[in-house]
Amino acid sequence: MMTNGTPAHGGSNLSSPPRFRVLGVGVDAVQIPDVVVAIDDWVRNRARCHMIAVTSMHGIMEAQDDASFKEILNSADLTVPDGMPLVWLARRRGHDLKRRVYGPELMQTVCCETDRPYRHFFLGAAEGVAERLATTFRNSHQVSVAGTYSPPFRPLAAAEDVDLIALINRTAPDVLWVGLGTPKQERWMSEHRDKLAVPVMVGVGAAFDFLAGVTPWAPRWMRENGFEWLFRLMSEPRRLWRRYVIGGSRFVWCVILEQTGLIRFD
Repeated sequence: MMTNGTPAHGGSNLSSPPRFRVLGVGVDAVQIPDVVVAIDDWVRNRARCHMIAVTSMHGIMEAQDDASFKEILNSADLTVPDGMPLVWLARRRGHDLKRRVYGPELMQTVCCETDRPYRHFFLGAAEGVAERLATTFRNSHQVSVAGTYSPPFRPLAAAEDVDLIALINRTAPDVLWVGLGTPKQERWMSEHRDKLAVPVMVGVGAAFDFLAGVTPWAPRWMRENGFEWLFRLMSEPRRLWRRYVIGGSRFVWCVILEQTGLIRFD
């Protein structure tokens, strides 16, 4: 649960959750029920646009090569551990985390497994995937979908970006789900948070593809024990080998250097 303390990072009016640092990135030691409590509070109060970064080893390593991206992660209202390596590190540092905050599971919980009458907007994925997801959620769980938008695989022109902001604000969602992949989705949320009249934005990566049935899920035992990366690597080796083989090895080495005090990552 959320603990009492000083005002939360990112300016939230909630009490600060416990937080630990991994290679200079602050990660909140929370579970899915804690995130749901935060979303409830932000939707109810509607004070401003809040940003949740669902972060794994991949996001931590992206932050090592780009100081501006590290700043984005550290300025999010919540940066949550979507990856068992982060959960294991949290446990080593005294936090009692049972599971990771898995992006697709968080999205499914908020959209489909609660009685909250939220309006949801789905932004991201390839053409047709967001609408397919919206149809699935509407039909199976009576989810209220404010709108969908699948952007082209190129930067939006200035006029297109203005139109997208207007579309989101006009449809008035309570939660904006952003599935553009890391680090693109976090950058997009950071750049647009002051332009959107949305209480909560959540970056969930490939969750749209999983929940719409476009991409197969890893078996549950792999997801729960830190082997999802292997399933995804075997499924898409050409696209993901660099992330998991090179990035994963580099992550382990950097964590060892940090844990032994040989290098400090600010």
